[in-house]
Amino acid sequence: MGNICRSPTAHGVFRDLVQARGLDQHIHIDSAGTHNYHPGSPPDKRSQKHAIKRGYDLSDLRARQISELDYEQHDLLLAMDWDNLALAQQDCPPEHQRKLRRLTEFCKNHQAAVVPDPYYGGDAGFEHVLDLIEDACEGLLEHIQQRLTINKS
Repeated sequence: MGNICRSPTAHGVFRDLVQARGLDQHIHIDSAGTHNYHPGSPPDKRSQKHAIKRGYDLSDLRARQISELDYEQHDLLLAMDWDNLALAQQDCPPEHQRKLRRLTEFCKNHQAAVVPDPYYGGDAGFEHVLDLIEDACEGLLEHIQQRLTINKS
């Protein structure tokens, strides 16, 4: 929503996963919010605190709102929950609607429809968000690797 909790966490987790697999030359990662609440702000301190405990540095990321160019340039646009997916669908040109999905569609071990917003909760909420995001990012990378393999053949 504001690009300070869930999205930058997913950005940092997925970036590290992609780099660890040596795929950072093939996969571009970015994050944006559906609202322009915190433009230019770093991720929430609690998101950064919990992420760094698991080895993810989010300190270089800055909040921004999704733009029309994002819909055109990116192959996948992943929302954290139903409300943000609906907002993205409203703004997304018809020819790019197929790119919109929920991050949790890629979870392998968790049964979750959405990544809940931890902003008004405590530490457990931020840890749960990380659990879901780590799981979904593994599944997302598998999905992308399958597509890359198909496109190379």
